[in-house]
Amino acid sequence: MSKAFIAQVLQESADLTGTAANRAAGDLMDAIIKEMKKAGKFTLPSFGTFTVRKTKARKGLNPRTGESIKVKAGKTVRFKASPSLKKAV
Repeated sequence: MSKAFIAQVLQESADLTGTAANRAAGDLMDAIIKEMKKAGKFTLPSFGTFTVRKTKARKGLNPRTGESIKVKAGKTVRFKASPSLKKAV
């Protein structure tokens, strides 16, 4: 799914112009990101939950050279589908 796809669905369902639908899709994505930064998770009922998880620093391998490298600690986003979404798919 892309931002363009979300904008197209909004445009067709809400009878918006392409520019307004694109702006609405961007605002929706920005609001989701803001909520994930603030609360650490975002839930869409009947769809699933996005959660922010911390990753530890670790060693990795450069696939081209085989050289060992250090990977810094960071954050990643995980998604858990709701039971209704699993049943629908």
